Amino acid sequence: MKVVVIGGTGLIGSKLVAKLEGHGHEAVPAAPSTGVNTLTCEGLAEVLKGAQVVVDVSNSPSFEDDAVMEFFRTSTTNLQKAEADAGVVHHVALSVVGTEHLRESGYFRAKQAQEDLIKASGIPYSIVHATQFFEFMQGIAAEATDGDTVRLAPVRIRPVHSDDVAVTVGRTAVGSPVNGLVEVAGPDTFQLDELIRKSLAAKNDPRTVVTDPHATYFGARLRETTLLPGPDAHIADTRFTDWLAQQS
Repeated sequence: MKVVVIGGTGLIGSKLVAKLEGHGHEAVPAAPSTGVNTLTCEGLAEVLKGAQVVVDVSNSPSFEDDAVMEFFRTSTTNLQKAEADAGVVHHVALSVVGTEHLRESGYFRAKQAQEDLIKASGIPYSIVHATQFFEFMQGIAAEATDGDTVRLAPVRIRPVHSDDVAVTVGRTAVGSPVNGLVEVAGPDTFQLDELIRKSLAAKNDPRTVVTDPHATYFGARLRETTLLPGPDAHIADTRFTDWLAQQS
């Protein structure tokens, strides 16, 4: 099976390509560095020739509200047209648990717009919702930092290892389209503020994490369960504390 991975040179994409190839599939990484640009359509028609599945794990280079919306709308629209022309029979996209509840955030509004385009395209699809990656804890801390203080709400979260996300995306890609959502999360539940506190401490980061029920998450207010998956989510094996110990 030929699977084209949009964003195939990034964190998830590179792992996904390796896992698909390890199972005997023809996995093609597609990114600007490989001559494929979904914003300009450069190389898009050529790379999709003979592809049965397209997996989109790309991300916007800018998180500014207008820029990220333009990226996901333009990229997804161009990709869908090229897929229809190439006869692609399964479109898989990676998104985030809680996206539908985070509309105050420009980034998550853009991700929801991407999902809406996928659902309306007529191409059979599967959308994988993952909780936040272990590797993204520093990004969460950076976004919530003011001076030497990190303000985070005491809500629950089940972070997941990027390797486990790549496995779930790969299984979804080679399976039948679900025309709906597949969720994946890590095995342990943390309070977001405590999780970031542990992450910073492991790196000897001197910033202070302050528990603030009113703190926003990338511009959006959170409810207790916003960042948690539903009851049917696939629960991965890798524990955050084990991963963190390996990083140290």
